[in-house]
Order: sequence, then C-alpha cells, then structure tokens
Amino acid sequence: MKILPQWQSIISQEQSKPYFKELTQTITKQRENGEIIYPKVDDVFNAFTFTDLSDVKVVILGQDPYHGCNELGEPQAHGLAFSVAKGFKVPPSLVNMYKELVTDIEGFTTPNHGNLTAWAEQGVLLLNTVLTVKKANANSHAKLGWEMFTDNIIQEINTHNQGCVFILWGSHAQKKGKNIDKNKHLVLVGPHPSPLSAYRGFFGCQHFSKANTWLTKNNHKPIDWKIT
Repeated sequence: MKILPQWQSIISQEQSKPYFKELTQTITKQRENGEIIYPKVDDVFNAFTFTDLSDVKVVILGQDPYHGCNELGEPQAHGLAFSVAKGFKVPPSLVNMYKELVTDIEGFTTPNHGNLTAWAEQGVLLLNTVLTVKKANANSHAKLGWEMFTDNIIQEINTHNQGCVFILWGSHAQKKGKNIDKNKHLVLVGPHPSPLSAYRGFFGCQHFSKANTWLTKNNHKPIDWKIT
C-alpha cells in the first residue's frame, strides 16, 4: 500500500498531533492484547492510495468498517467505505446501492461481488469516518479520535480541491459535511442505503447520475459506475 503524496503530507501532519498518537497507542495496545481489529493494518489507509487530493472527483462517506470475516478469518473490510473484498457476500447497503444504480445508470448490471476498487481508481474517495473496528463489534472504535482525523480530511478536500461531489447518505454523514462550501462543491444528501432507511427516499435519489452531470458540466470526466 502506497499513500499518494498529497495525502501522505496531510496524514503525516495528523499523525504528529497528540490526539492521533493517543489513537494509535490505543489500537496498538488492543492488537497486542489479542483483539482482532479490522481492516488489516496495511489496509487502514487504503482509501488514500488510489486518487490524490487534487484529483478527487466524488466523496462517498461511510461510517465505520465492516466488522465481519469469512470462515478463514479474512476481514470483509479492506479500507474502502461500502466496499468488500471479492469472495464476500455483498452487504445489504451495497445491495441497495446496486439496485439504485440499475435504475439510475443506463447499462448498469448488478455485479456478483462488492469490491468497489474500480470506483476508487477513477477518483471516488470511499471514506469511512472511523477507519478501524473490533471484530464483531460495530462502532467499537468510535470516539477514539478517528472522527477528528476524518473531519480534517474533509476540510482539506473542501479547501484545496477545486471542486468535487460529496455524497452524504444518512444523518451521520450529513453532520460530517455541514461545513462544505456549496459554492465550490456539489453536495448531495439523502437517506442511508441501509435496509432500515433506504425506503425513505434513497431509492430514486439518482445521486450517481447527478454526480456525473455535475462533473461533465464542470469539465471533469464522469465516473463509469459499472463494475465488472
């Protein structure tokens, strides 16, 4: 895993701050005590290895990583929000995202896996607001300091990226994005694709096509949302 240069500079600055040192110490101690933490150490910053800050076109905010694994103990989570490694069952929220894509993007067919790396490679930052989690314990690393880190990442994009699309599903993501400059960026908000809330307006939101319309209008190459 190689973090790209602009991100590396920003992340290095964050890592030097007291809150991040405390965060790292807490997680390291948990690992040393035998706790299983997802994703793997090498995948924690995976979202920052595909597209550098100035080239981000779309930001999709998730919450925390998937906390499950397969029968071999391999984690679902691989450092990209909503995405799972190939070979894993597609999670319910992503199933609903695929359903929306079928109706929103001409020619989209539902893939047989949930690996969204192809989006990341085109400039879609799939960012969870918390980057680690204990096995089988959702939100277990909330309030450790990751929220401050991702607040700062979002602010860096808001300030230094020349214009991108923020897709904020659910109240959690929308709170994280409250300070985004809407004169420079497109902010799309709606219900979370979770089965608990998708029926409240996620279906039919057309956020994927709206993102592409805005990108095209602003002289950016649109995202090919199809996944093979």
